[in-house]
Amino acid sequence: MKIKIGIDGNEANSVDRVGIGQYAYHLLKHIHQFVKDDKNIQINIYLKNQPIKDLPPVSNNWKYQVFGPKFLWTQLALPARLILQRDKPKVFFSPTHYAPRFCPCRRAISVMDLSYLKYPDMFLKKDLWQLKNWTLYSIQKSQKIFTISKFSKDAIISNFNVIEDKVIVTYPGYDKELFKPQNDSKKLLEAYISLKKQYGISGKFILFVGTIQPRKNILNLARAFNTLKKDSKNSNLQLIIVGKKGGLYEEIIMEINKYNFNKDIVMPDYISADTLVKLYQSAICLVLPSLYEGFGLPVIEAMACGCPVAVSNTSSLPEIVGEAGLTFDPDNIQDIMVKLELLISDETVRRHYMQTGLLHVKKYDFKNCAKKTLEVLLELGSN
Repeated sequence: MKIKIGIDGNEANSVDRVGIGQYAYHLLKHIHQFVKDDKNIQINIYLKNQPIKDLPPVSNNWKYQVFGPKFLWTQLALPARLILQRDKPKVFFSPTHYAPRFCPCRRAISVMDLSYLKYPDMFLKKDLWQLKNWTLYSIQKSQKIFTISKFSKDAIISNFNVIEDKVIVTYPGYDKELFKPQNDSKKLLEAYISLKKQYGISGKFILFVGTIQPRKNILNLARAFNTLKKDSKNSNLQLIIVGKKGGLYEEIIMEINKYNFNKDIVMPDYISADTLVKLYQSAICLVLPSLYEGFGLPVIEAMACGCPVAVSNTSSLPEIVGEAGLTFDPDNIQDIMVKLELLISDETVRRHYMQTGLLHVKKYDFKNCAKKTLEVLLELGSN
C-alpha cells in the first residue's frame, strides 16, 4: 500500500532563506533524496506560489500543488484542498508552528521555540496573537511535534502539557558544501579585500548574524563592543551586524546610531550566502548574545567555517555549543566584554575554539534530521 504524505513547502519556497526557511528547505532536499524512485511513497508539496528553481525536481512520487487564495492560506485554502481532493495524503506535515486547523488526515508540525511565551513584550501584538492561538491549536491537533533542541522539547512539554513521546528532537544541520574553512591564505586575503571594498571593513571584526529584533539582545552586544573600543589596542576593531529586520527593530537601529560616531558598527542589508561564508571565515569570532534561542543556526555555520563562537549561557545555546565555545551572561555587559577580549587578545584560546568547533559541529547534519523526520511521517502514514 502506497503511503501518501503532504508537506507545506512555503517556508522553503523563498530565495532569501533564514532560520526556519533553511530548515524547511534542507528537509525537503534530503527527504527527496531518501524517497527517490520509491514506488511505495508519494510526496505532495503544497504551495501558494510557484516552486522556485532550487526546490527538488518533480518526479513520479514527488509533486507540487500550487493554489490559492493566498490570504489566510493555512486556514482557508489549504484545509479546503485537503478536504476536497480525492487523492488525500494520509499524513500532513507543516515544518512550522502552524498546521491546517481543519484536516482530514493525521498532522505533524515543527516548533522551533517558545520565545513568544517567555518574552511576549518583544513581539508585535498581531504576531503574538497569532503565535499564541495558532501554535496552541496546532500542538493540540497534531499527532507528532518536531523540535530542534532538548531545551525546546522540555519547554513544549511543560507549557502545553503534552506527553514526552509526542515531541521529537531532530537537530538541524548546515550546508556542508557551503560552510567550511578557507585554508588557502591567498583566497582568504582576496575575501578580506572584497569585504573591505563592499562594507568598509578595515581591520579586525566581530560578527553577529541573526534577525534584528529585541530577543537577540544586540544593544548589549553593541555596548560591550563600545567598551572594548576604549582600549587603544582595539582601536581598529569593528562590529558587523548581519540580519534581516524583524519585529520592533526600529528602536535597536536608532539606539545604535546614537553612539556609532566612528561608524565602527556596520549593518549591511541583505548579503549573499557566499558573502556570509567569507564573513565567518574572516571574523575574529561570532557572537550570539540572544536572550532566547530554540537552536541558533549561525553558531554551527560559524563553527563549520573555523570561526570561534561566544554565546549566551541561556536557553538552548549551552546545549548546542557544548564545550566548543565560550558562554556569557547576556544581561552582563562586563561578562560579554571579557569573553570577547579573550578571543581578541589570546591567539591560543582562539585557535583552541576554532579546532574544537570544527570537531563539535560534525554532529549536526540535515541528512540525519530529514531521515528521522521521514521515519516518523512514514510511521504516522502507515497506521
